[in-house]
Parts: sequence; C-alpha cells; structure tokens
Amino acid sequence: MISVLSLCLAKAQIDPVKYPTFTNIDEALSSKKTVYSMSFREKGLFNLPPQISKLNSLFFLNIMGNKLEKMDQEIFALSELEILNVNENSIKYIPDEIGNLKKLNTFSMNLNSLTSINPNIAKLQNLKAVHFDANNLNVFPEALMEIPALEEINLQGNQISSIADRLYRIKNLKFLNLSENQINDLGNLSFPKHLKYLELQQNAIVKLPENLFKAKNLEFLNASDNHITELSPGIKGLKNITSMNLAHNNLKDIPVEIARLKKLKTLILTGNPIEKAKIERLKNLMPETQIYF
Repeated sequence: MISVLSLCLAKAQIDPVKYPTFTNIDEALSSKKTVYSMSFREKGLFNLPPQISKLNSLFFLNIMGNKLEKMDQEIFALSELEILNVNENSIKYIPDEIGNLKKLNTFSMNLNSLTSINPNIAKLQNLKAVHFDANNLNVFPEALMEIPALEEINLQGNQISSIADRLYRIKNLKFLNLSENQINDLGNLSFPKHLKYLELQQNAIVKLPENLFKAKNLEFLNASDNHITELSPGIKGLKNITSMNLAHNNLKDIPVEIARLKKLKTLILTGNPIEKAKIERLKNLMPETQIYF
C-alpha cells in the first residue's frame, strides 16, 4: 500500500507534456528543450552513459532493472535531482557522494544488495521518502533518524533485528514499513507523533511497546504474523486508529479498553487462540467494528 502511494506521488510530480521522459541519451543531448526526466529502465546496463552528467537540469532519473553493481559517479553531478530510482540492480553500497544530491526528495533502492546505509544520506535534509525494501540490512539505518523531513520509510524484507530508540526524531514520519524482518524486541521504542501507517507484520515480535499507544494519530496498524501474547490496556490511547490487524499471533484475550477506540472500523484476529465466548463479548462491546476471527 505504501509503495503504491509513493509511486503515485512520484508520477504526480511529472507532467509528461511539460517534462517528457527521454529513454535515449543521444536524443536527450540533442534536444533543443531542457531535459528534466530520463529513464534507462531495464536496458541491461552495467554502467550509465558518462554523458548523463551533461544533463544538469535532470530532476527525475530512473535506472531500475539493470545490472549495475555500483552507483556511477556521474549521478552525483546531477545537483537538481529530486527523484532517483535505482531499484532492481546489484548495488552493495551507497558512495559518500550521495550527500551531493541536496535536492533529492524520493530515493528508491529496493531489491539491491545493501548491507548498510551510508551515513552521508543524513545530509539529504529534503528527503521525504526512502525505499530500501529487499536488501540485506540488519539494523535500522540510523542516518535516517537525522532527517526530520522524512514522511515515508519502507524497509520491508530485510534482516533488521534492532532499532535505536531515536525513531521519534523523524518528526514528520507518517508511513513506516518494517514488515518481513527479524524484529523480536521493540523494547519501549518511541514513535513519531504524526505516524499514521505502521506495518510490523511477519516479524517475531512478542510485545508491542507501551509507547506505541501514545501515537495518537495512528490510523493503520498491521502486526499480524508475530508472536504477540498479550495486549496492554494502554491500547486505548490509539484514538484515531481505523484498522488493526493482529491475525496469527498468540493472543488469548483482548483487553476491554479496546472498546474505547470509537474510530476502529476493522479488527482482524484470525488465527489467535481466543475463545469464541470472548469474541462474542468483544462484538457486543464494539458493535460498530467489523471483527474478523
């Protein structure tokens, strides 16, 4: 859901008439109009054409689906770049020069071979969305905690097992996807107050942190397919939650305080060892909520 949203936002920024996307470097270089958008998607490239550095007005560059093993230095000469898509390559690291792209606001490197994120990414204070899905990251990139402007972080399908308790510093964060990682203990992690969407499914989480229930703007929570054994009565703090997925955990009961979540429209409890009588009691307490069991 989050990734689809980002793609829509990115497309919305590009008017195909005003900013036509070139797919051939020679045509771009010979164009009489300023070139703002360039795509080398699925061209089988091992390296980018060196001449790309001459396109110094580029704000959109798509190089996904190639055979790149590194980010070519020419990229970092594109000082006007705002959207960079490097998905589906074989890149193992992000060079220090990433810090040169001061105007970058959307950065996607899904399906690469990253094991860490260069600290210099913290220099990109205009970043609003980052996607590092399906890499080999084992810790939450702490450099991202130094970019308060970030609104969306997608780290699905990595090997993350630990997160430093500085997540709250990303003050504008609204979307966070940490699904399909190796998280088992969130401690008492604090979350940004503007967070709206949180995806934690398919980890090994035993307990949701008490501080999560202070995220009063949270609207969507997916914590399915974990090892959660109980919910705190503090869950009543999620005043704006509309959808909560707790399927396939180890819950035997749900605290009555959940009935105070008046905006909750959907509650998914499928695959938990909760007695039917307790589910019926819950349905009576929450007649306006669709409960799946």
